[in-house]
Amino acid sequence: MTDQKDRSAIVNALALLANAASRRMSTMFPGYFKEAKHNHYRDFGWPNEVTFDLLYAMYCRNGLARAAVKKTARKVWQDHPFLVEREEAHKETTLEGEIRQRFADLRVWQRLAEADRRSMVGGYAGVILRVADDKRFAEPVARVGGGLDGLVEIIPAWEGQLKVSTWDTDETSDTYGQPTMFSFNEAEVGNDAQGRNRAFEVHPDRVIVWSEDGTVHGRSMLEPGFNDLLTLEKITGAGGEGFWKNAKSAPVFSIEKDAQLAQMAQAMGVDVSEIADALNTQTENWQKGFDQSLMLQGMKADTLAITLPIPEHFRAGALENFAASIEMPKKILTGMQTGERASTEDADEWSQTCMGIRSDRVIPAIMEFVNRLERFGILPERDWFLQWADLTEASIGEKIDRADKMASINERASRTGSGEIVFTSDEIRETVGKEPLSDADALPDDDEADLDPPDDGEE
Repeated sequence: MTDQKDRSAIVNALALLANAASRRMSTMFPGYFKEAKHNHYRDFGWPNEVTFDLLYAMYCRNGLARAAVKKTARKVWQDHPFLVEREEAHKETTLEGEIRQRFADLRVWQRLAEADRRSMVGGYAGVILRVADDKRFAEPVARVGGGLDGLVEIIPAWEGQLKVSTWDTDETSDTYGQPTMFSFNEAEVGNDAQGRNRAFEVHPDRVIVWSEDGTVHGRSMLEPGFNDLLTLEKITGAGGEGFWKNAKSAPVFSIEKDAQLAQMAQAMGVDVSEIADALNTQTENWQKGFDQSLMLQGMKADTLAITLPIPEHFRAGALENFAASIEMPKKILTGMQTGERASTEDADEWSQTCMGIRSDRVIPAIMEFVNRLERFGILPERDWFLQWADLTEASIGEKIDRADKMASINERASRTGSGEIVFTSDEIRETVGKEPLSDADALPDDDEADLDPPDDGEE
């Protein structure tokens, strides 16, 4: 019995400790536990749900949000790929040349890059394919004649412009849970709808959903740091408003106890009932310029000064949080406003991040576009490859610097008398992306002359 009582006492004590710890955690971190009485979103003025309209407005009006999206898209698409028939290096084939020319005429890569940029703002974006099959957008695509000329236009669409109309609810269907029809309204996004009046139902055959997973259930790049962007706007807005109010604050009038309202009205040339309006007019005229005078009788004017703390500390935390949410080094996000360049490590990390975005998000979407053109008969069936420069590859200046260091190592090795060559000339040329020299090019002209056989006719 004693042991059972002791065990019960221990269990009860542990339960009390657990409850006390839970209460302490709820007190320390309000808003994250069921017992909490606080709602962080409401307390801090953050929206409970981040909609596309909020994200689009933030992108249009907030400089950091726009820089995050534009810089990411610009880095990922710093050059355009080539669609090739073979992965290994080769001369451009006739078909590859025709594709390159047709894609250039339709600005295919630019429009796909635009769709990628829009997908970073919303949870997804769309690429609507307009093809020459003599059918309406709402109809499925069978085969398109005319080869490359069958692709007429590529229409990038915001999430707010392209929405799912109907879903496949048949559990036995191959496309169960996928859209069976989209609704496109070009005027849904943007303030200026003039000239953008295209609106139609569009079949999924003609739509490529551009997102992280290729579905309409993606997440915006700006969503994780949206609260930090709002915080930055509050800090910036409060600072600007505070300085403005300090510079042009309205005076606070206090009437002296011995003041005679009738005499004040007489001095102002108004009736007693019009003193308030006269004071407002006088104050308004005074506020129109810093050099205006303010004459009072029987009254005292004071100003309410606003003490503003240095906002940099509050701004720095929110800025770092937002930069971390988009995986972008802070100096790359804000540029050289602080007079400091991004370090080589930051630049390398940013290149790797954008390379990951390209590999996981952009290239699969492009290949879906290529496969769709294959299915329509616009492109012949091939094992197509994308030829695209590596974002993590060193610049030409860095390559030359490496080659110079390799040559310097060879020179130092030769001075030691060992005669050892650390790097061959071919290895140094490969560092800067050059092919090895042929025997004819490697030999100077006079050396080639020495190798020529003598003429038998000469003595």
